[in-house]
Amino acid sequence: MALSHVSVTDGHPAVWQNPGMAIPDHARRPIVAAVDDDQRILESVELLLESADYDVRLFSSARALLESGGLREIDCLISDVGMPVMDGFELAQAAQAARPGLPVILITGRSDLLSRAPLNWSRRYLLFKKPFDAQELLTALSDALRSPKSQETDA
Repeated sequence: MALSHVSVTDGHPAVWQNPGMAIPDHARRPIVAAVDDDQRILESVELLLESADYDVRLFSSARALLESGGLREIDCLISDVGMPVMDGFELAQAAQAARPGLPVILITGRSDLLSRAPLNWSRRYLLFKKPFDAQELLTALSDALRSPKSQETDA
């Protein structure tokens, strides 16, 4: 549908649409979920992603994301690997089971946790070791969102 008229009433825009014409989705910013049990890391990732014009959803645990229903709306998942109860690998597997093709970026400060990784994880998820380069993460995120696999996901 294409816009045929936009008006503002009581401070809220009202959009009239013309059926049969497509509206390009220019206004929607990609939504990225960040999951980490370290609040400082979450805040840093939030500032970084918001500065790059992403909408960010923060979760302090894998369970918090899964129980929120927010998995349906995100375009990419960034998760710490070393978290209690459900680690980042388990979260990535659950997220991709629910949303095949959803881009997943994992971060870790502990290389020893990589032994918990599922087979073929390196082909399915990107991994950054803490401390990571902010620009490299933003580039990887941008690339992941542009990849054909990420565009196949059901939002």
